[in-house]
Amino acid sequence: MPWKPDYLTDTEAADFVRAPGVDLADLATWCTAASRAIDKRCNRQFGQVDTLTARTYRRPAVYDVVSGLWLLEIDDVQDVTGMTVGGTALASSGATLLPDNAVLDGRPYERLGFADYPDGPVIVAAVFGWTEVPAQVVGATKLQVSRWSSRRDSPYGIAGSPENGSELRLLARLDPDVSTTLAGLARRRRVG
Repeated sequence: MPWKPDYLTDTEAADFVRAPGVDLADLATWCTAASRAIDKRCNRQFGQVDTLTARTYRRPAVYDVVSGLWLLEIDDVQDVTGMTVGGTALASSGATLLPDNAVLDGRPYERLGFADYPDGPVIVAAVFGWTEVPAQVVGATKLQVSRWSSRRDSPYGIAGSPENGSELRLLARLDPDVSTTLAGLARRRRVG
C-alpha cells in the first residue's frame, strides 16, 4: 500500500453510488479528492511506506508529568520491524513507543517517550503508516464520493425539492456523516 493512497477505487465507488452511466474518470477524481479531504480532516494519512524510511523530527520534546517522560510526536507507525531511533535499534534506544496498547486498540504509535530530554533533532527510521486502512475511513470515503456524485445533478448545490419540502443546501465541507464516521481518528495537529 502506498503513502497517501486513495481509500476507494472508481469501481468500488460506482458500486456504492449505484448511478448507471457515471463516468469512472469522474469517480476516480472524487475518490482522490475525498481521500485527501479525509487526510486533512484527520491530520494524518492512512497509507504506509514500502520500506524503512528515515525521518527527522526537530520539534522540541514536551515533558509529560503523568508519565515522567519527554514526549516527541512522530508520524504514525504500526509496523515496528527494524525501527531505529537515532541510529540505534528501538529495543536498545531507551525510547518508549506511545500510546500504550496502541497495537491492541488497532491504532498506530504516535509518540516516542524519553527518560532524558533528547538533544537536537531525532532521526527515526521505520515503516511509517498504517498496515491497513481502517474500515471507517473507507466508509467515510464512500459517503463523501456519494455526496459529490449526487451534487453533480443538483442545481447550484441544492439537493431535493422545495415543492416536496426536501430541499437541502450542500455545504462546502465534509458531509456531517463523514465527520461522525471519522470520530476518534483525528490527530491534534500535524507532525513535522
